[in-house]
Amino acid sequence: MTQPARQREQQPTRLHLRLRGAVQGVGMRPFVHGLAARFSLSGFVRNDSEGVLIEVEGFTQDFVAALHAELPPLARLDSCECEEIFPRGDTGFVIETTRQGRAQTRIPADAATCEKCLDDLFDPSSRFHLYPFVNCTHCGPRYTLTRALPYDRAQTAMARFPMCEDCANDYADPTNRRFHAEPIACEKCGPRLSHQPQDIVAALRAGKIVALKGIGGFHLLCDARNADTVLELRRRKDREAKPFALMLANAASVALFGRPTPAELALLRAPAHPIVLIDSSRNLPDTVAPDMTRLGVMLAYAPVHHLLFRAAGAQRNAPCAFAVVATSANPGGEPLITDNDEAQRKLEKIADLIVTHDRDIVVRADDSVMHIVDGAPAFLRRARGFVPEPIDLGEDGPSVLACGGHLKATLTLTRGREAFVCQHIGDLSDAETFRFYEESATHLLRLLDIAPEAVACDLHPDYLSTRFAEDFGAPVLRFQHHAAHIAAIGAEHGETQILGAALDGTGLGADGAVWGGEVLRLDGHGGFTREGSLSALPLWGGDRAAREPFRMGVAAFAALGRLDEASAFFSAVPQAAQAAKMLGAKHPQTSSLGRLFDAAAALLGYPERQEFEGQAAMRLEALAREPRVLAGGFVWRDGKLDFTPLLAHFIDARPDARAGAELLHGTVIAGFSEALCALTQSGEKIALGGGCMMNRILSEGLAARLREENRAPLLARKLPPNDGGLSLGQAALARAVLMKV
Repeated sequence: MTQPARQREQQPTRLHLRLRGAVQGVGMRPFVHGLAARFSLSGFVRNDSEGVLIEVEGFTQDFVAALHAELPPLARLDSCECEEIFPRGDTGFVIETTRQGRAQTRIPADAATCEKCLDDLFDPSSRFHLYPFVNCTHCGPRYTLTRALPYDRAQTAMARFPMCEDCANDYADPTNRRFHAEPIACEKCGPRLSHQPQDIVAALRAGKIVALKGIGGFHLLCDARNADTVLELRRRKDREAKPFALMLANAASVALFGRPTPAELALLRAPAHPIVLIDSSRNLPDTVAPDMTRLGVMLAYAPVHHLLFRAAGAQRNAPCAFAVVATSANPGGEPLITDNDEAQRKLEKIADLIVTHDRDIVVRADDSVMHIVDGAPAFLRRARGFVPEPIDLGEDGPSVLACGGHLKATLTLTRGREAFVCQHIGDLSDAETFRFYEESATHLLRLLDIAPEAVACDLHPDYLSTRFAEDFGAPVLRFQHHAAHIAAIGAEHGETQILGAALDGTGLGADGAVWGGEVLRLDGHGGFTREGSLSALPLWGGDRAAREPFRMGVAAFAALGRLDEASAFFSAVPQAAQAAKMLGAKHPQTSSLGRLFDAAAALLGYPERQEFEGQAAMRLEALAREPRVLAGGFVWRDGKLDFTPLLAHFIDARPDARAGAELLHGTVIAGFSEALCALTQSGEKIALGGGCMMNRILSEGLAARLREENRAPLLARKLPPNDGGLSLGQAALARAVLMKV
């Protein structure tokens, strides 16, 4: 410590510090030990059930400043309670043994291999040279291999691998980067890969499909430049058109396949290494991402990935043209495969080569998917690399388990002021996925050691998530789907009384109708009022209308009173004539913006069956370059926003698909901005949520228009705006109800 620092402290002190946040498994204790040595302090540091406890004695002022300023890369300090206590006269500083207790801390998320471990991986003199499971306290798997808290090796998938002498020495050395790195292992003592990287690359180059076990589950890999192989992967996986993600060697390789912005490159390099959507340069086969102008790209994030690219000729930090499709190994809509035996059974007809390893995956986790929206990162899917990092709710409250929806399902468990949202689970229609959902709930409850006071769910009685809530054994609170969408965005931004637009595909309304284009005001106590909505369109076929856009195209004719013209307009779609006859009778109505987009897609030339949810809308987003407003294309009156004039224009003017897509986006932006501005009260913030906010053009355009009108839009940042964030909104509403009582 410098002399000026000593002068600022007139006498030695002893400080008691309680650290909470992402402070275990991230190298916090060796970091604190190093700081104590640097400032010649005595005392101790230890992990416990609440986080990290520190006592330091000596000239401590600079220690506290450095503690905050120099945190380890994966650490996040949510709070630091500091009090001065009576000096004890200790000599030396020690790292004490972890103390058990009821879990109040958390596990850090999985992190991509750090630069120092890559140094070791490629250094012939390192004992970790070419070892596909190298890691340290700054990187590697965490959540996906942890069974229980506190986060110690004995409670992880590494318990079955006794450390060799060298690893044990590193693990016990406070000055080593691998001090208490729970997954530490080497070639002598750790997990092993079933096939060599060069053999895997040889298979890929030969046009084979490879199943590779990774951090959170198996990937299916193939050579992204081989159009026939990509098409064969689509055939075997029964995935006709949904875009595949691309894995590349490093950030220097991205410009070979796309046009990333600086913000997108920064997001690609983040510790989580998510899939990031970037503009495609279209030098890959169309089979990788059919009809899309953006490409999902991720960088190699596990040691085995880096070894694959090395075997393919990649040089570290140099551009590499070798690229692989990397898609989740989940055949038939089932959850991601994690088990070796299951992979052999279920992937034998999809993969030509199945590559396993003998470290168990305790918690399955898909790759997270993100993009840059309105100048900042936003989620399309939140999983590996971010779960289980909690969302701060701003104040302590009752513990609630929120069960989410039926599609893009997640669960949220609250503890104090924290909301823990589980990884993306998927659509609960599949029995295996529902079992995964139940497993996720059990794991979350066990991990956090929480008995919730209540469970929250959707109004829809037939959702399996609703039935799970009813069978849980705690009081059930039910919330309207779109109110939960708005509450989710309010929760992450610290707002409870808020106006919001919930724009998505479907959700049961408070009146029993199908909603999806709503302007709601939350009252801060768990209730809401419906301030406005889209004018309804007939909904023929229920959920089938979301898969077959021609149904909503015919509904547009019905809404315009021109049903007799529908059959001729859709002459190439035989079912359209039947739809026109059926819609002559009374039918359910929907205010869904998602179904409006489907109607527009059908009228603009995409009436055929969608292979995946939102395909038609994504095609229109990909076509649109500059959104334009159709004069007179909407009417806002008496709380109803009517876009039938725009639909009539599509029928009568027959614009090409690109022009129509631009008019659709621009007019919808103009219509909702007018409605929201008319309904906003002084100083009120506006949440923009729902699945349609995954559309970058729509979300950015609406946010920009609102700011031009001096309004304050809020977008989803910590969770996806679609049903992946629904459970957080339910949890926030449930807490508001319970805290009001």
